[in-house]
Amino acid sequence: MESRGSLLENDLENAPAKPGVYLMRDSEDRVLYVGKAVNLRSRIRAYFGRTDGRAMIPFLVRRVDRLAFIVTETEKEALILENTLIKKYRPRYNVTLRDDKNYFSIRVDPRENFPRLQLVRKVRRDRARYFGPYASSAAVRETLRVLQPVFPLRTCGDLELRTRTRPCIEYEMKRCLGPCCGLVEGDAYRQVVREAVSFLEGRGTRLLSDLKARMAALSREMRFEEAARVRDRIAALVETLEKQRAVSPVRKDRDVFGLFRSGDRIQCTLLYIRQGKIQGQKPFPLLKSRASSEEVLSAVVKQYYDRDVFLPGEILLPARIEDRAAVEAWLREKKEGAVRVLQPRSGDGAALLKMALGNAETLFDAGRKGETDREEVLSLLKEKLRLKNLPRRIECYDISNVGGEFSVGSRVAFRDGLPDPGGYRHYRIRAAEGPDDCAMMGEVLRRRFSGPEEPPDLLIVDGGKGQLNAALSVLSDLAVSGVDALGLAKERREEERPEEDGKAAGRVSRGEDRVYLPGRKNPLYLSRHPELLLLLSRVRDEAHRFAVSRHRKLRERKAFDSPLESVPGIGPAGRRKLLARFGSLEGVRNAAVEELAAAGIGRKRAALLREFLDGAGKEGERTDG
Repeated sequence: MESRGSLLENDLENAPAKPGVYLMRDSEDRVLYVGKAVNLRSRIRAYFGRTDGRAMIPFLVRRVDRLAFIVTETEKEALILENTLIKKYRPRYNVTLRDDKNYFSIRVDPRENFPRLQLVRKVRRDRARYFGPYASSAAVRETLRVLQPVFPLRTCGDLELRTRTRPCIEYEMKRCLGPCCGLVEGDAYRQVVREAVSFLEGRGTRLLSDLKARMAALSREMRFEEAARVRDRIAALVETLEKQRAVSPVRKDRDVFGLFRSGDRIQCTLLYIRQGKIQGQKPFPLLKSRASSEEVLSAVVKQYYDRDVFLPGEILLPARIEDRAAVEAWLREKKEGAVRVLQPRSGDGAALLKMALGNAETLFDAGRKGETDREEVLSLLKEKLRLKNLPRRIECYDISNVGGEFSVGSRVAFRDGLPDPGGYRHYRIRAAEGPDDCAMMGEVLRRRFSGPEEPPDLLIVDGGKGQLNAALSVLSDLAVSGVDALGLAKERREEERPEEDGKAAGRVSRGEDRVYLPGRKNPLYLSRHPELLLLLSRVRDEAHRFAVSRHRKLRERKAFDSPLESVPGIGPAGRRKLLARFGSLEGVRNAAVEELAAAGIGRKRAALLREFLDGAGKEGERTDG
């Protein structure tokens, strides 16, 4: 068998002098690092020839056992492949963002007959207009709340628009023009859409002038009611414009990155500038890396824009990244338009970078304090519950069902005291029968720990002794060692209420969480340590929320789709066509064969469906009788 040195020497000798991606693997074939290069041979020899001065290189090179190469035609192709492989392997020495949250944007599709303002998380290439992103759902919802009386566009979905026969309360409140019932002409509606888009583009002042001119014209024509409606829109628009703050005289869409560093801890942030106005800020997770600031910045930019996000015309960076030309080419292709990556040293752009740096430093200070606080809580949790491990990774499991139906289990994960959405999972209960929560918990945990995933430091089950014993049984059967486990359940306790303010004394019921530990007969109360109780209950409540949300979806889907799912020959596409045409199951039941066929499912399937529905109705009558 060849030694580690001879294998590595052979890989170094055969490194191609072409653009591509290289993977560094350890003795257990785990990917330690993924990188790209214009010339793979030169880049790899720089690592092992000690001409690469980055601080992390000595730690990395000592662990490398094998090298692998993937040749590409261009550096841009290598960049795209590098991103894909980093997401796949999550290498230890790469800068990886554990942050897959997309912020809300506002979407308007002018091609629709009656466009609306929609909240979306993904920016797609669908020729619609997107505005944002907004850093918080509260901010974007407030924006829509303010815009609605100014631009009274529909808020209902497409199906409701087609099937509604009477205008809704939004029309009565003058917050919608009523396109569902033909109460507004298409041209007039599209005029309001153009005004809304103009405002979102940052041309609010010009729009204000146009509205004032229209109000004056309507007054001259003695159309006073219409003039009054325009006047109200002007007043609302003025109030909205006063809340906006311009940060740049240049009316451009820009993303401005800020980076603050202290040792190997790095905080990045992103300011959204739209038409010269600050739209919001995105803080990235605090990173720990020995990589250079330029390398970190390059990784953050590539991983952020590798998702469905809005691409502005300019991206401002605080440092020049090595692969700027390849990143620019990739982003231009992705946007299908012009994108420039800039590092301004003076003027308006430099001022924006200074603002981003200030935000990054503020976030760093707050994050470091929060990190210290969380570390103290985790250490105290280990001490008070006598855990074997410091609970850096916590997994919590919950079961949601009604009488054993639509049973679903959930898993949430917390890392260093914060939610880790990448570790969230849903489990459909398959084997357990009836409303047996302990059996369901055992089934979920058996499926979890039978896989290759690394076990958590602390396992929490929502429930008492029964659920905890089910968890311990699974860990024992599967020979999973080194995992702490506990049960968390809420207990109703009756307490005496003292007489006060003339009110009679009595008994009150209070809910209090209790902790069940292996080998301990009585539960443990953490009332004296509210910070510990807060962390545990937060994890448990998140697992409960995640389970209930899935359970509710299953119930709703079954209630809505089950009759149609039972019809032979009617698949998902057919069901969608029927519900789009008739709006509800009741509409489908009341339709004739010809009407069903006209929905696009064909005459033969329509006849089968009609026969099935008629038979189901007679069966229901017999059952009711």
